[in-house]
Amino acid sequence: MAAPRDGLGAVETEGNGGRSESSGAEVVLSSDPATPAPLCPHGPTLLFVKVSQGREGTRRFYACSACRDRKDCNFFQWEDEKLSGARLAAREAYNRRCQPPLSRMQCVERYLKFIELPLSQRKFCQRCQQLLLPDDWEKHGEHQVVGDVSLTQLKRPSRLLYPLENKKTNAQYLFADRSCQFLVDLLSTLGFRRVLCVGTPRLHELIRLKASGDKKSNIKSLLLDIDFRYSQFYMEDSFCHYNMFNHHFFDGKAALEVCRTFLQEDKGERVIMVTDPPFGGLVEPLAVTFKKLIAMWKEGQSQDNSHKELPIFWIFPYFFESRICQFFPSFCMLDYQVDYDNHALYKHGKTRRKQSPVRIFTNIPPNKIILPIEEGYRFCPLCQRYVSLENQHCEHCNSCTSKDGRKWNHCFFCKKCVKPSWIHCSICNHCALPDHSCEGPKDGCFVCGELDHKRSTCPNISTSKKVNKLEAC
Repeated sequence: MAAPRDGLGAVETEGNGGRSESSGAEVVLSSDPATPAPLCPHGPTLLFVKVSQGREGTRRFYACSACRDRKDCNFFQWEDEKLSGARLAAREAYNRRCQPPLSRMQCVERYLKFIELPLSQRKFCQRCQQLLLPDDWEKHGEHQVVGDVSLTQLKRPSRLLYPLENKKTNAQYLFADRSCQFLVDLLSTLGFRRVLCVGTPRLHELIRLKASGDKKSNIKSLLLDIDFRYSQFYMEDSFCHYNMFNHHFFDGKAALEVCRTFLQEDKGERVIMVTDPPFGGLVEPLAVTFKKLIAMWKEGQSQDNSHKELPIFWIFPYFFESRICQFFPSFCMLDYQVDYDNHALYKHGKTRRKQSPVRIFTNIPPNKIILPIEEGYRFCPLCQRYVSLENQHCEHCNSCTSKDGRKWNHCFFCKKCVKPSWIHCSICNHCALPDHSCEGPKDGCFVCGELDHKRSTCPNISTSKKVNKLEAC
């Protein structure tokens, strides 16, 4: 999970009166295989176009899919720009220099040697974030080194590694034990035997820990993550260095085949994908990637099962609901609040606006998912699903309407439920915060004027176009 992209990407955030604030560029979904995207150190780049007041710029450009600040990846190329052979060669050389210092095979070999060392010789360099073999000790002599690294610590690398803290690039917020344990128990209750963990390292760890300590647990897990540091803790069949924004396997076809084999094992039965993307990540490229993973899973399905869907848990803030459901209409949002260890605000149990906004989006029927009653969740017999304690059923909407855990109020003018802090404004003709500016800048859709979506998801011009492009990718 990460902070919003700076300057690249039309990321919606909650502003005054609940309006959405827009950035200056949008991703362009291109499915033309004849024009492959140029490569940066993080794999194929994404195509963007600048947008100002609903009008697209005349030139489109390529930029990094993973980094949200050009200080971290300064790749930039106009779509119609022609590069000389010398510049292309220099770029390829630069991309190679930016790759991890050790190959995947070297990491595995070092790991196997490391676990054979006696406890007193197992050391970890905190400065370099690297497991050390005896030959490495002299080089790291002046660094801060942790000794006596136990096998138990090796099974929990997310606690040994420092979380990445660059909020503009890839800030890591790791599941709290409460949420992680809930997910593991839920996956087991639902009968899954394999979990594809896309950007969820702590869930991957807990699944493997439970499998090693509980003979009755036979759940397997494969972690796909952009943090290459995990390569030194796992064998090839347990971890793939992966960029979820462009479906790029850094270790090439061998890693892709590991993922394919994992998804198609047992004819694709009883496998689920759980993903926790950076919050600043654009929904569109994520949807493209997830559809490619779904297609990979479907390759192992018989024609009789062609109607089946790969079960998915997509963990994301609730205010992205409309955008996620645009690309995955079968998804619904659960009321369960996901919390994180190292985030000041995204924690369960806080009150009012300080509650975690992170939810689970899934294509599994919600009546099959039991939320913990001891945490205040209850079953609504009318909606046939578990909801948060204050999420009251509205007889006018015929639904439990709250998204943020608070009790929402029904507005008869807007004909829908709204946040309790909002009132209906007769001038704006919609509900907003009491101190909103009626004559302020229009932060909603540039095309139709509605405030609940942006130009990029306006049904008047772009929904069918974007969905068709996704299906073609």
